[in-house]
Amino acid sequence: MRDWIAVIIAVLGVLLVLAGATLILLRALPARPAPAAGPTPDESDISDLSPTVPVGARISGAWKEPTAADRLIFWGVVLLVLAAIAAGAITFNLGAAGGATPATR
Repeated sequence: MRDWIAVIIAVLGVLLVLAGATLILLRALPARPAPAAGPTPDESDISDLSPTVPVGARISGAWKEPTAADRLIFWGVVLLVLAAIAAGAITFNLGAAGGATPATR
């Protein structure tokens, strides 16, 4: 039964990670522009360029407000770790020992 639970959790974890990666890839694909009857695209206008955001600000923004894809990947990784623990691939051994010291006079 433990192996079945590990397999089910692992499959769900992989699906969540793949779904998050798919969302990231779909967002990165360029949008197809609709044909417009306006000005031709040959005109170069640099006034529409937005300023670049520093890398540190992007990383902190992603940490403070994760997207749906980031959350899917995070929970997928959590499920994969739980599956590894359930399958016995990751074990934790906790122990404590008390040592007696000889009495000195």
